Amino acid sequence: MEHATPDPALFSHVRVVIGMVVSLSIARILTGIALLVQHPGKVKPYPVHLAWAGFLLLFLLHFWWWEFRLQALTTIGFGVYLFLISYCCLFFLLAVLLFPTVLDDYSGYEDYFYSRRKWFFGVFALVFAVDLLDTALKGEAYFGSFGYEYPLRNAVFIVLCLTAAWTASRRYHTTFVTLGILYQLSWIFRAFDMLE
Repeated sequence: MEHATPDPALFSHVRVVIGMVVSLSIARILTGIALLVQHPGKVKPYPVHLAWAGFLLLFLLHFWWWEFRLQALTTIGFGVYLFLISYCCLFFLLAVLLFPTVLDDYSGYEDYFYSRRKWFFGVFALVFAVDLLDTALKGEAYFGSFGYEYPLRNAVFIVLCLTAAWTASRRYHTTFVTLGILYQLSWIFRAFDMLE
């Protein structure tokens, strides 16, 4: 079997499918936030929950921008395609876990958030693990361009997410999301504005 030459149309097709799943995730978050604005008296918002929605929105926008590096792949087989779509589906799952269809069984977003924290942070830990594989797909040189901070960052986020899944400490969750957003913003501007 001969090796096929890279097809730019295939890369565009993969990006479109990834974009559809990422768009659904962003739409779910924005719709959830909009419902809080539209019906302020119906369900009481919870700042930590909203902060995680903001963190996830930032992560999604960054992910979509980062995936531009897929064009460096010489070939994209079905296995890589399936991996990428599965990775995107994890983001959609996180968005749905943040903003369920109904909250009838809960007293509000705070009650819901802590009752579903094991699912949310378990999936989030998985996202940081899968992110390492996604970066490795773009090549050893690209992975190495981030130095030791990148794998260390992901390992720390995995541990913090697993701890968040285990604990219901409001102080821990508030500190985690606050520092997480600040670090993520710092990481994006330090690591990605410098590349090229």
